[in-house]
Amino acid sequence: MQNPNHSADANLYSVTQRVIDANAALRAVQAAIRHATQLGVRVNVSVVDASGVPAAFARMAGAPLHSIDIAIDKAYTAASFGLPTGQWQEALQSHSEAVRRGLVLRPRFVGFGGGLPMVERGERIGGIGVSGGSEAQDTGIAQAGLAELGLSI
Repeated sequence: MQNPNHSADANLYSVTQRVIDANAALRAVQAAIRHATQLGVRVNVSVVDASGVPAAFARMAGAPLHSIDIAIDKAYTAASFGLPTGQWQEALQSHSEAVRRGLVLRPRFVGFGGGLPMVERGERIGGIGVSGGSEAQDTGIAQAGLAELGLSI
């Protein structure tokens, strides 16, 4: 049976994956920074592609230093699972005790607000993560980055 992800050439063992490009990632980061400035919050903003590879990053002067890695990991978590990081507490309730305890201990996993998947035409192309404000502020700032590109959750 032909794999729908492969071409008619039976010797191909790869699939095409769409990812956010650098210009779009930078636009999203810039829009997020503008929104953070309007809110009077100093944050770090990260965009990763669908594989979790960094595509763009900015740190506002005065943003918390520990928030650098948190923003990156929020973007990584959102891109890897396709779920906003703020929805993990609820999502984990439907899983076993082992998953609830174990997943949150994984390196780079973030289970609180501020990370959003970036989805274009139904395909995940990356994630955006914001850290430095409250969870609600971080999420709103990330949403501003998505809105700049015409994307939504």
